[in-house]
Amino acid sequence: MKKSFIITIDTEGDNIWSRTKDVQVKNAKYLSRFQNLCEKHGFKPTYLTNYEMVQDKHFLELGKSVIANNTGEIGMHLHAWNSPPEYQLVKQDYIHHPYLIEYPKDIIYQKIKYMTKLLEDTFEVKMVSHRAGRWAFNEYYAKVLNELGYKVDCSVTPGVSWESHKGDPKGSGGTDYKNFPNDSYFLDLNDISQKGNSSLLEVPMTILYRNVTHPQITKIISHLEDYFISSKYAPKISKKIILGILNRIYPQTRWFRPDGNNLKSMKKVAKKTFDSNNDYLEFMLHSSELMPGGSNRFKTEESIEKLYYELDIIFGIIKRNTNGVTLKEYYNLKHSTN
Repeated sequence: MKKSFIITIDTEGDNIWSRTKDVQVKNAKYLSRFQNLCEKHGFKPTYLTNYEMVQDKHFLELGKSVIANNTGEIGMHLHAWNSPPEYQLVKQDYIHHPYLIEYPKDIIYQKIKYMTKLLEDTFEVKMVSHRAGRWAFNEYYAKVLNELGYKVDCSVTPGVSWESHKGDPKGSGGTDYKNFPNDSYFLDLNDISQKGNSSLLEVPMTILYRNVTHPQITKIISHLEDYFISSKYAPKISKKIILGILNRIYPQTRWFRPDGNNLKSMKKVAKKTFDSNNDYLEFMLHSSELMPGGSNRFKTEESIEKLYYELDIIFGIIKRNTNGVTLKEYYNLKHSTN
């Protein structure tokens, strides 16, 4: 039986990582090329849409077209620091990018409700799919989505912790997903790491991760610890820092998303997913990564051409073993068999 292939695009402003106050949306003009590539292979992307993109006429045209032609889906994506209603959690929040889950509960609710209504009024369809900005999700967030009629979330990054990535400088960082499931499950709204009886389906990002307790990796860590402890540079370098160094040499996680140099890795992730019991493969990319200079990864026209060349290859491989579906369509498949 073929697996489902889900394409998710975090549809947001240009180069958000630059931490600029003046967010541009020039990347909206570049999305039609990606849409055409998806349609060439029979795939339907889900555009998880942020506040600034709803204002752009080029994206509105694309979004309404994919809805009318059933060639994609519009979902919701929320960056708390620039999504109405305005609320200053920290000074210069456009630099710190605080997580939505760090805001007061009433502000969280208002921001989610505002974005939901804006998207539904603009595209004249019910919003049912969602991904949290900066992958930050918790139980309260899930309960609000459930209350507002969302059916599927895809914020979980299994095996990955965002705790070391600060939002509010005085906060505790992002969500720790290290012990979360790596296949889809209906959420327990009181513990989003557990399967439950709610109607909100979690579709974790496709990520393969290595076990850092493997004997050979543990041995390498031990040698690195010995080296740094005995060196004049850092007698108290933590295991966390050592793991960070090791991760650059021997990555602990492999995502099913392109970075400009990981076609071989993506093929391996796809193969292992096809060989597993998991019934879907989930791809993600930011809309700005489809524009030259819209991200740090794809700065030039040449890098974008390489990206499309590799996407054409990987999509061609994937379509032999999958059926392309939107997040909403995947939910309907799971709901009918649940």
